[in-house]
Amino acid sequence: MPRLASIAALSVAAALLLSGCAGSGSIAASSSTPAATPSADLADGVFPVTIRHAFGETTIIEKPDRIATVSWANHEVPLALGTVPVGMSRAGWGDDDGNGVLPWVEDKLAELGADAPVLFDETDGIPFEDVADTEPDVILASYSGLTQEEYDTLSAIAPVVAYPEIAWSTSYQDMIAMNSAAIGLAASGRALIAELDAQVKEAMTAQPALAGARVLFSYLDPADLSRIGFYTTADTRPGFLDSLGLPVPEVVAEESMANPTLFYTQVSAEQADRFADVDVFVTYGDPDGTIIATLQGDPLLSQIPAIAEGRIAVLENDTPLAASANPSPLSIPWGIDRYFAVLAGARSAR
Repeated sequence: MPRLASIAALSVAAALLLSGCAGSGSIAASSSTPAATPSADLADGVFPVTIRHAFGETTIIEKPDRIATVSWANHEVPLALGTVPVGMSRAGWGDDDGNGVLPWVEDKLAELGADAPVLFDETDGIPFEDVADTEPDVILASYSGLTQEEYDTLSAIAPVVAYPEIAWSTSYQDMIAMNSAAIGLAASGRALIAELDAQVKEAMTAQPALAGARVLFSYLDPADLSRIGFYTTADTRPGFLDSLGLPVPEVVAEESMANPTLFYTQVSAEQADRFADVDVFVTYGDPDGTIIATLQGDPLLSQIPAIAEGRIAVLENDTPLAASANPSPLSIPWGIDRYFAVLAGARSAR
C-alpha cells in the first residue's frame, strides 16, 4: 500500500506488501498445508477453541483478557468487536499524522473512549521483548508473513494465531473469522463479516463503471520503466477485487496460475502486449499526477491501451486512502466508497 511505500526493513515480503515498493525479480509468499477457518457455527464464549493455521494448530483454553497483535490490521478485529488490545503494530505507512495509528483505528479508539495501546515498532522485525512486556494471553497474526522462527518465538510468549495457508494472503473475512474465534467472539465475527460484505457490495453497486473491469494492481517506478511490476491474486489487493467477481487480467491470471504462492512479480516492458486487456492500471504516485504523463511518454508502456487512454488510478503515496486499498475490518467502512470511486473514475477516463 502503497500498500505501500517503503516500510523500511520489514522482511522483504512484508516490505513489498506494505509498501508496494518492489525490487527486481519475483516475490513469493511462503506456503504450507491448507488450513481451515474456525467452525461456522461456533458461538461466542466457547472455549477451549482450536484454530488451524500454516504452522499447525493453536488451542486457546479460556477467554483471553490481554490480546496482543502483530503485523498489519490484526488489531482491527478485536477493536471492531469492542475490545482494545494491549499492544499492536505501529502503522509505518499511510499514517496521516505520524502517531503510528491509522485514522480509522483512531476513530474506533475514540468511539471506545480508549487511548492507543502499546505500539510495536516492526521496522526491523517483530520486537519480541516489547510483545512479551504486554503480558498477552493470545497473539493474533492471522494476516501476516510470520516465519517458522518468528512463530516459535512468539509461541513461547503466548498462543499465536498465524495465517491460514499463504503468507500475506489472508482475506479480511478469514482474518476476522480466525481472530474473533481466538478471543471468544466467533459469532460476533461472523456478524461483522456479513456487515462488511454488505457494505462492500453496496459500494460496488454504486459504481456501475466498475462492472466487468479488469483491474491490474501495479507498482511502476518512474525512475525505471524497463519492467512492469504487478501483484497476483495471492495478494490481498487484487485478491479482494477478484473475490468481488471482477475478471482478472490475462497476465495476472497466467502468473498467478504459474506460481500460486507468488504475490508480486515483474515482466519486461517489452512484453507490453500482455497487458492489452487491462481496463484500469492502479499504481501509487505523488499528488501532482506526473506519473500518468511519465507512463504515457514511455515508448513501450504507451503501447498499452489503458495507459495510452489515461485509464490509470493513482493512489497518493503514503496516505490513508492508499493504505485502505488493502481492505481491513475498520478501513472498509472508512474508505471503500472513495476507493471504488477512484477506480471507477479511472475506467471512465478516455
